[in-house]
Amino acid sequence: MRDDRIERKAGGFIAAQLRRHRSGERAAVQALVLGWLGLILHPLFFVLFTWVFPQPYESAALRALGTAVGAAGIASERMGQRYCEWYVPLAVTFLLPFFGTYMLIMNGGAGAWAQWLTVIMVALCHFPTRLALRAYVAGTLLACACAILHGRGATILTQPILQQLPVHWAIIALLCVARFSRTALEQDKLAGMGEGLGAVAHEMRTPLASMDANVRGLTRMLQTEPAGSAAPEEIRQAMTRIQYEVRHMNHLIDLFLLSANAVRRRLDPTESVSMAEAVQAVLRRYPFTSPAQRDAVAVEVRGNFSFAGQYELTVVVLLNLLRNALKAIHRAGKGRVRIVVDGRRKAPRLLFIDTACGIAARRQPFIFQRFYAYPAHNGTGVGLALCRQILHAWKADIRCVSRENGYAIFVLEFPNRHANVTSGD
Repeated sequence: MRDDRIERKAGGFIAAQLRRHRSGERAAVQALVLGWLGLILHPLFFVLFTWVFPQPYESAALRALGTAVGAAGIASERMGQRYCEWYVPLAVTFLLPFFGTYMLIMNGGAGAWAQWLTVIMVALCHFPTRLALRAYVAGTLLACACAILHGRGATILTQPILQQLPVHWAIIALLCVARFSRTALEQDKLAGMGEGLGAVAHEMRTPLASMDANVRGLTRMLQTEPAGSAAPEEIRQAMTRIQYEVRHMNHLIDLFLLSANAVRRRLDPTESVSMAEAVQAVLRRYPFTSPAQRDAVAVEVRGNFSFAGQYELTVVVLLNLLRNALKAIHRAGKGRVRIVVDGRRKAPRLLFIDTACGIAARRQPFIFQRFYAYPAHNGTGVGLALCRQILHAWKADIRCVSRENGYAIFVLEFPNRHANVTSGD
């Protein structure tokens, strides 16, 4: 029973960390993992390499420093996201390439440390590429500098040390290929999602068309009933609601098909798009659930502008932003949406503003990552990533300025190509 409880607690802890990682708290999870590894492995390997499998060189002071770095990682739970973002690069550099390379040099290329450094290289490549490369270069150079200061500079140029370099570079190359393969799998997943979404949307058209035809037939039959009858009036109201829902579902299907096609099509700019016209098209096509929801969206044209893009893909971007804003308003139970077309600036831009629940600062760095969604059940996590991919293909940019529980502003900035400053309401 006790073992079962321990297993459940361990499984719950791991599951909680995975949820935190998926929800965008990657630095916090990485800091915690690095902390526990440093706190456990440094004392353990000090014992192993001092008394069980003695090595030519060991350093109690360096092991104590590594243990302290580990303890600092565990303390990150209470220190906040900014601390974690500062801690992780330093801890990765010290605990992995610096410590492993320094101990390899000081031990004259001993086999145990050569193998341990290979393990370190594999672990290092599981971090983001830029962080891993910076840590590898900085840690290796710092380790060489420290070895030179301790009078072991000549050891660096010996065969047992230098022969590790091609092994490390091969590991880096292989893991980069593996990471590229993972990116290709993501693209396949996106394509499959788009195809599946398109197939489901097409299959839904037939029953909706049948329902709409039946409702129209019943409505015509009711028109022959005597006026003033209570039951037919209630039925007429029900028929009106059903027709509204059918139109709503058809609009949603249009939105799904647009998103599905956008995943598969080329993104290169092929036409000049008027931003004000695209915004008005989105407001006409969006399946608002009620007049009140439509009234919550206001448009301000400070100056229209045109840009090189694709009209349908522009609609996809704006529909995604509008849908996200209205979802946020629904979750918060308050707020409005304001769309500002501002072509009077040197770099024309579109502002998408909602005053709903905002986005927490710790989540903002991740909202444009593919398959990231918050809350976790809130969609596929493809929408904003697709928006950024489309805009980058047009040499435009998208960023978010937000305050939690206050507002979220998505800023879309475009190259100054075809400014057309015409005021509008």
